[in-house]
Parts: sequence; structure tokens; C-alpha cells
Amino acid sequence: MSSALWLAVVASALGTLLLRVIPFLWMQRRLNSASGINNMPQWLGILGPLMIAAVLGVSLMPVNPSATSWVATVIGLSVTLLVWWKLRSLGWPVAAGVAVFGLVQIAVYI
Repeated sequence: MSSALWLAVVASALGTLLLRVIPFLWMQRRLNSASGINNMPQWLGILGPLMIAAVLGVSLMPVNPSATSWVATVIGLSVTLLVWWKLRSLGWPVAAGVAVFGLVQIAVYI
């Protein structure tokens, strides 16, 4: 690999590490302080659900918006919700939704 590629890999790894370590150290210091959990900022409790909603929103938007991709997205999401409703787990619903999405996409092009 070229040195530019290695530099990009190292920069990405360092950025990813810092995105995880800095909040952890900040929270650890804040929890160890005298005020503890009572001094937590309000936005911190809202941040997690907002990030999950953002990831869900991006995941639901097809890469190439067309009727086929929207139908596959709706069917895949429906299967994901049905499997989650039945099993109440995290892994199987995602696997089922992705599989059905892929099968719908393949079935249209066959």
C-alpha cells in the first residue's frame, strides 16, 4: 500500500479512537466529581435516542430511489418489525429484514 493510504488508515483509526475515548474520559471525570450524576447535562440523555433515530432515518432511505427500492424497503421493514414483534430480539429481525429486502430486489430483476 502507498504511504498516502497508510496515512489515511492511521488518521481514520485515530479519529475513531478519539471519538470514543474523549467522551468516555469526560464522563468518567464527571461521575467521579462531587456532584456525580446529578450534574449531568440534560442533552446527554436525549443524544442516544436522537442518534438512533438518525441512523434509522438514513437506513430507510434507498440509495437509488425507485419504485422497486421503495417496495423492497417497505417489505423489509415490515418483516423486520414482524420478526421483532414475534421474537423480541435484535439479531434475527435485522437478518430477516435484510434477507427479505435482498430477495425482493433480486426477484424484481429476474
